[in-house]
Amino acid sequence: MSELIEKAKAARLAFYELARTPNPVRSEAIRAMADGILERMGEILDANSKDVEEFKKVNPSSPLIDRLMLNEKRLRGAAEGLRRIASLPDPIGEVVEGWRNEQGLEIRKVRVPIGVLGVVYEARPNVTIDIAGLAVKSGNSCILKGGSEAINSNAKIVEVLRESVRGLIPEDAIQLIKTKSDVEELLRLDEYVDVIVPRGSARFIKYVREHSTVPVIETGAGNNHIFVNWDADFEMANRIIVNAKVQRPAVCNAVRKVLIHERIAKDYLPKLMAELRKYGVRVKGDEKAREIDPSIEPADEQDWYEEYMDLTLAVKVVGSVEEAVDHINKYGTRHSEAIITRNLEDAEYFTWNVDSACTYVNASTRLTDGGVFGFGAEVGISTQKLHARGPMGIRELTTTKYIIYGSGQVREL
Repeated sequence: MSELIEKAKAARLAFYELARTPNPVRSEAIRAMADGILERMGEILDANSKDVEEFKKVNPSSPLIDRLMLNEKRLRGAAEGLRRIASLPDPIGEVVEGWRNEQGLEIRKVRVPIGVLGVVYEARPNVTIDIAGLAVKSGNSCILKGGSEAINSNAKIVEVLRESVRGLIPEDAIQLIKTKSDVEELLRLDEYVDVIVPRGSARFIKYVREHSTVPVIETGAGNNHIFVNWDADFEMANRIIVNAKVQRPAVCNAVRKVLIHERIAKDYLPKLMAELRKYGVRVKGDEKAREIDPSIEPADEQDWYEEYMDLTLAVKVVGSVEEAVDHINKYGTRHSEAIITRNLEDAEYFTWNVDSACTYVNASTRLTDGGVFGFGAEVGISTQKLHARGPMGIRELTTTKYIIYGSGQVREL
């Protein structure tokens, strides 16, 4: 029997115990996890330094370094996120709906944990903390596989988390796997694992979807757009676009494309370009944009599909909100899209017709985040349409079951 199967079996047994553990105990365990992160911060940062140093040897100027790196501020933020998760209302046992049928049966639809979560994600070790906290709060076990670049960080974090919850909940509810072969095996462990949540590139997520015998909740790449409508406030638009592009260009909720209404393109695009140059943003664009500013590099068809992970942005001039929506629905990844406008009619058209998990009016796509939404953290941003969509918090880590009370009823026909 492989080591992974042993871990999966242990996670399944831990789930059965955790699912019947009262919320106050689960919450106490999460607060203990937060304490452990803070008390052993030095050990975690030392492990993370090793990962960062190794990564820099091969990728000295990669924007992904920012995703890999931990510091005191980020760990304190992760610990605070755990405390917020602990304080959330318990989703388990919530009655979603209930009724009495013609035969007098009392039927209740209630929330229950999903079971064992397999989560495979990119080189962001703080995600390990977030997922473990959300899993425990929602009564689930988790088998975690972070990016290989963060192997030392994740191993230390999971060690700290497991030791922190000891005596409160089963520590086997939090498991770590480390190799690519483990992932391939995990995708076939439908006997023990209830759902797989992959995070990362579109190619990786497609691979998981095509090879997994375990149900998959897709989290999508972020080819996100901001549409600057004809009546937009230019200062607001610049502030939002710079935030969405520059703050953390490698994360999934960063903006990759800007669409500009043709009625304002000649006035607005030069102002946007002047602002973007301050931050060293490389801009590609269509012919209409390049006619206004020849310094814009030409964009080809592939650029409109590209999820730029660095300070690269593509701009396109469009003739209407309808054209903007059509473009987004063709090239976008159903993650996060925004419109900058004063026009309620166009805002409503955009938000209802863009096919994405999150649509914004006059706000940055960077706000798509479980912490911002009040979930404490997130397992990922689901871009599919079944069960969960958008930031996945504790409610999205539950399923439902029917509990039926009778008084001797039988089926007559």
